[in-house]
Amino acid sequence: MIEPATMNDLTIILLALFLSAFFSGMEIAFVAANKLKVEVDKQAGGFSARLMSRFVRSESRFISTMLVGNNIALVVYGISFAAMLEPFFYQVLPEPVRGDASVFVMQTFISSLVILVFAEFIPKTLFRINPNRFLGIFALPVTIIYYILYPIIAFTMFLSNLIMKGLLNTDTSSAKKVFDAIDMDNFLKEFGRKDEQSEEQHRDLQIIRNAIDFPEIKLRECMLPRTEIVAVSQTESIQAIRKIFSETGLSKILMYNESIDEIVGYVHAFDFFSQPQQVQDIIRPVMLVPETMFASKLLQNLLQQRKSLAVVVDEFGGTAGIITIEDIIEEIFGEIDDEYDVEDLTEKQIGPHEYIFSARLEIDYLNEKYNLHLPDSDEYETLGGLVINQMESIPAKGEEFDVGNTHIKILQVSEKRVELIKVRHYKTSL
Repeated sequence: MIEPATMNDLTIILLALFLSAFFSGMEIAFVAANKLKVEVDKQAGGFSARLMSRFVRSESRFISTMLVGNNIALVVYGISFAAMLEPFFYQVLPEPVRGDASVFVMQTFISSLVILVFAEFIPKTLFRINPNRFLGIFALPVTIIYYILYPIIAFTMFLSNLIMKGLLNTDTSSAKKVFDAIDMDNFLKEFGRKDEQSEEQHRDLQIIRNAIDFPEIKLRECMLPRTEIVAVSQTESIQAIRKIFSETGLSKILMYNESIDEIVGYVHAFDFFSQPQQVQDIIRPVMLVPETMFASKLLQNLLQQRKSLAVVVDEFGGTAGIITIEDIIEEIFGEIDDEYDVEDLTEKQIGPHEYIFSARLEIDYLNEKYNLHLPDSDEYETLGGLVINQMESIPAKGEEFDVGNTHIKILQVSEKRVELIKVRHYKTSL
């Protein structure tokens, strides 16, 4: 029969263990939660979100509440656990090792093991699965605990801030939560899983996602490639260049010295109204930028200099492509037709999970729209780039190969590149 004193200790231990697990779980839930969703739920009128929003805007309050509560629970747990186990160890330990030191070691080992499993690992794993849901469920209890422990929490925060100001000259009390791109991205992923999402909502969400990813986009990912550039030697006659303007419908044509790798500028169709005597009189300078430059940086430079076109060069100084403001803006808002978009890209479904695509279609676009799971890499951006990367050469018409769960067949090839590709995706059951 369990003695009343032992029963009381066991009750206190279980209660302290439960509270420690609660505080540990809520701490990891707060860290892993989507803070932006809390604010959105607050604007929607959610009671729990209104309570939790106060902690979101002052994270130190929440963390301090959890730490103070957890430490109190652990102290109570340790005292009660030691009181309950001490008589037991003095009875069961052999005479040679029986003593205060050995009993203390055994108490510490067992109590720590119980805490690590039941008050750390298990609750943190469970609360991390759906952190926002747990924050909503326990928002009221956490708020009540905060006001109960407020004197201790306030003193702890004051002391911590005093030390931080003294050592690092940092005032943590005035820090305010600012939602960043990660919070927005996590919120969009959660919101984007809803089946009732309309086409308009999907388009709006995609624009926001593109805006989040935009700072990481490099020029090589959005430029018009070298093979599609219309460029003319600066030694060409005025009449020949006029004819090229008429045939292409372009308003700007690049000019080079001896080869396309030596771009000297561009001519504008408008300048021909001034009846120039030679091409050199109307060549305008063009900005040269590396292909590793971020698109956001170039957009800023183009706007500042009131330019709309730049030539992208590779690591060896050769011409890699050209890029316009329109190409950069497309990375956010999607496809926009302009004078350089002279090619209609083939994109059609011919059967269940079977498609015909232009090789110039981007891998990210195909994976998102058709759920193909084609491998992505920094070495290529388009479907044609994937084919050449896999085969290590320009394939012949009719060649076939598999990549992952996708079968690829080459339908059309020109002298320098792949043009048309047939793709068949094998659906896999999970």
